Amino acid sequence: VQLQAFGGGSVQTGGSLKLSCVGSARTFDRYAMGWFRQAPGKEREFVTTISRSGTTYYTDSVEGRFTLSRDSAKNTVYLQMNSLKPEDTAVYYCAATLGPASVITNAYEYWGQGTQVTVSS
Repeated sequence: VQLQAFGGGSVQTGGSLKLSCVGSARTFDRYAMGWFRQAPGKEREFVTTISRSGTTYYTDSVEGRFTLSRDSAKNTVYLQMNSLKPEDTAVYYCAATLGPASVITNAYEYWGQGTQVTVSS
């Protein structure tokens, strides 16, 4: 599956952004999806994941602020990000796996190109 991420941008602290990740596969609903992010000089880190059945899991730092959802009819997952903080600044990557939803980077076989999110104070 090919993935394309959209929706990054620049906002001030407390602002919101909505990222989208569109998959090319007609079997999109067979994939668990995840979002990861990478800040300059840091390793890529897990943000959130959604299983094929729609169960979500979030890293502690975004719990309550970010919401992940999927629309299988549109082959798209959405990451609504509210109450953004400067520490959320990073390139955000969506990823897909035919395995179970995971917090582990290497569990995902397919990756999108990344979209920049910048939060200024």
